[in-house]
Amino acid sequence: MIWFNLAVFEVLKTHFIYQKIKIVLDLIVLFFLTREIGRLAFKKGLKPVTWKIYNVLGWLGAELIGVMTGVLIFGLNNFISVQLVAFAFAITSYFIIKAQLTKLPDQDFDDDINRIGEN
Repeated sequence: MIWFNLAVFEVLKTHFIYQKIKIVLDLIVLFFLTREIGRLAFKKGLKPVTWKIYNVLGWLGAELIGVMTGVLIFGLNNFISVQLVAFAFAITSYFIIKAQLTKLPDQDFDDDINRIGEN
């Protein structure tokens, strides 16, 4: 019985370490991707904060859906596969938001077309 308790403790400790590493990696990746979305929104002449919020909410929502999908596919015992599916969903949400933002026209402050007829 003691060996069983030690084995369970080791599994839980390993699971906890993976969870901490995953959270830190998520935050680092989300920070840099959100900053990129903000730069793109500013280039388009839109409010960067709004698009950053869209990115974070999309990331969290897609990651939650990815966790649920991963659990349905792999079960509760396969933690790494579930987290990889969740991360894939989250990255996909970033690319969807970036595609929507890229479709919008650029804000050119010194556009020649706006100066036609000024002489």
